[in-house]
Formats: sequence, structure tokens, C-alpha cells
Amino acid sequence: MTDPDPQQLLRAQVVALLQGGQAHMGFAAAVADFPPALINARAPRVPYTFWHLVEHVRLAQADILDYLTNPAYHAPTWPQDYWPPREAQATPDTWAASIAACQRDLDALVALVADPRTDLFAPVPSNSAHTVLREALLVADHNAYHTGELAILRQVAEAWSPAREV
Repeated sequence: MTDPDPQQLLRAQVVALLQGGQAHMGFAAAVADFPPALINARAPRVPYTFWHLVEHVRLAQADILDYLTNPAYHAPTWPQDYWPPREAQATPDTWAASIAACQRDLDALVALVADPRTDLFAPVPSNSAHTVLREALLVADHNAYHTGELAILRQVAEAWSPAREV
């Protein structure tokens, strides 16, 4: 019997963390069956809509994926390039496109981490101080935070199906 490869074990754990569903709800579950009438609603004392929050996750995740893969990476401006304008509204098609892009970019990040040719400890192309592992963990952390926020805000707005089990 051979000993398991430590980097492969780490790779599998990071993939599981990115996909969610272990210690926290995954993004797909948090947006599943979302009431279309509420995509532009704001929860009490929250300055952004549900779509703004989803779009923020999309923008941040896309930025990190670009950071990981583009040697000519140029950082967007914080915070305006990481959030849609406050007055921006989504249509059901815009909502669906934001969710699909989040999933597509997450799948690309998972594929990058899962690929045995990816050295998790290698620096990103444009910044030798940051590693692939650091950035993957950053995405997992950021996504988990906002996925939890989205789920709680759905609860506050009574936007979960009554049939949903807690």
C-alpha cells in the first residue's frame, strides 16, 4: 500500500471547501428557487439587493480567477468594480446570468485546483507573494461568507419556500 500524496489530499479538501455543503450551505442551494419578485428587494437596513449580493460574489470570484490565470492581470478598483451600482436593477435573465457565471467560474476554479498539474504552492503569475492555494482559500472564504449572508437575508425576507427543511 502506498502512502497518499499529501498535495492530492489537500487538493481534494480545497475542492470540497470551494463546492460548499460540508460546514456551510453551497451557493447553488442559497440561490435555488429564489422568488423572482425579490431579486431587486433590499432586506431591512441593508443597502444592497439580493442581486447586488450575487453579482458581488460573481465579480469577486471572476477577479480572483483572472488573478490566478492571467500574467497581465490588472486589479479592478475597490469597491466600485466589485459591486454593481446601487441603483442597478436585475431582470430575471440578468439574475440567471449572474448565477450561471458564478457557477461557471467556480467550476473553472475547482478544475484548476483539482488538476494534478497545478502546484497549489506555486505563486500566481502576477504576484510571487500569493499562491494558488491562498487564492482558492480566499474564494472559498469569501463565497461562504456571502452565501451565509444570502441565506440569512432570504430568511429575513421570508424568501424560502415553506416546504424547505431547515
